[in-house]
Amino acid sequence: MLLVAVMIYQILNLTRKTRAFQVIKGLGIVFLGSALAQVFELTAVGWIFNYIITSGALVLVVLFTPELRRALEHLGRSKIFGKAETAQLGAGWVVDELVECAEHLSKRRVGALIIIEQKTGLGEIAETGTRLDAKISAPLLENIFEPNTPLHDGAVILRGDRIEAAACLLPLTENQISKEMGTRHRAAVGISESSDTVALIVSEETGVISIAREGRIKRYLNSASLKEILSEIYGPPTEESLISKVIHRRRKL
Repeated sequence: MLLVAVMIYQILNLTRKTRAFQVIKGLGIVFLGSALAQVFELTAVGWIFNYIITSGALVLVVLFTPELRRALEHLGRSKIFGKAETAQLGAGWVVDELVECAEHLSKRRVGALIIIEQKTGLGEIAETGTRLDAKISAPLLENIFEPNTPLHDGAVILRGDRIEAAACLLPLTENQISKEMGTRHRAAVGISESSDTVALIVSEETGVISIAREGRIKRYLNSASLKEILSEIYGPPTEESLISKVIHRRRKL
């Protein structure tokens, strides 16, 4: 009974705030109706409920293939099967580059969508865009998202401390989000639902900086809060990276 309770809890937790959760509630009503039909010996009603339950399993598999795949991927990323990996722990200098890029784009209200790959590979997503394989830097990212340039429309995929690809297409979430958020936010939530990626969004309309993770979005981030979140992925800046950044800034001057 305890194992069954744990399994039910995990299923509800995985499907919470998705359309599959409503279907699970509907199934609960069907099972309840079937049990009541047996108690009151309603043969015809019981037959209908049993038929729905028998044929419903196949229908659910067909209708909710994306949700099932997402649940299995989530299970595969579980710490039960090994320690969760991060994008590039120890490359703390990347944090400063991303924060600097987000700040500049936010001030100018230039839209951006940056996807940080972690344990789940994004090779298929990267293939929808243009391969770059370039070292991460704030000026390069700003130039990619500059309006009316060939690669500005779409998402940038980061792998480790490299820019893997730009102008990539992402799946949009089917769940309801705030009407204030546009296509970039829907895409960010969508990719974070189907993988363990972290999506950094800069709104073109408002300049608001947001982070999407595990199907949830956190908005109105400032430099400090953004740096704190990114440091969980890349780790704090090392002494070597800080020295390199100072030298780089002096060269600019």
